[in-house]
Amino acid sequence: MFKIYDISMTVHEGMQVWGNSPGKQPILRNVSSYDDGEVYESQLTLNVHTGTHVDAPLHMLEDGATIETIGLEELVGHARVLDLTHVEDSVSKADLEKHGIQKGEWILLKTRNSFNESETFDDHFVYVNEEAARYLIECGVRGIGVDALGIERSQQGYPTHRQLFRNNIVIVEGLRLKHVQPGVYFLVVAPLKLTGVEAAPARAILIGGI
Repeated sequence: MFKIYDISMTVHEGMQVWGNSPGKQPILRNVSSYDDGEVYESQLTLNVHTGTHVDAPLHMLEDGATIETIGLEELVGHARVLDLTHVEDSVSKADLEKHGIQKGEWILLKTRNSFNESETFDDHFVYVNEEAARYLIECGVRGIGVDALGIERSQQGYPTHRQLFRNNIVIVEGLRLKHVQPGVYFLVVAPLKLTGVEAAPARAILIGGI
């Protein structure tokens, strides 16, 4: 019997956003209600990096491709969840080497970030450092998913993002893996069908037992 894991963040006002910036908060506003004698309708204002989202190369590369260039076939397939909950600061090459990463794999990194259920952004979240990014490129992964709102911090020039983008590796940020055990699953990431922008919010699920 298969089991579905929703590994997406819930979008709501007051949620965790990058840098705790008020300007990045989603805004939900009622624009029609039954008090008006009409239907109930809401309006959502949303940063494209809100919650679980897919980054496109334009986010970090001036000549980078936009979100619609990432095909659905690149966002669906078998993925492996790696247990990196012991990592305190950044995921390194040494942390990844022991997992025997194979060419063409989708890799999801489960760290202590998944256990931060606060709606306050953690400036010291676990990230993927430049050395680890180079190793993932050498391994030839298809994509990498992380359980923080960013794949890197504290690195001048954003080398993790830029190296991965230049090697056509898809980046998904803002996953929630607390209740997912390490192992192989079927991954489905469905970003909003936007065009001409550098990211898109997404619903992400894992299916186990198939």
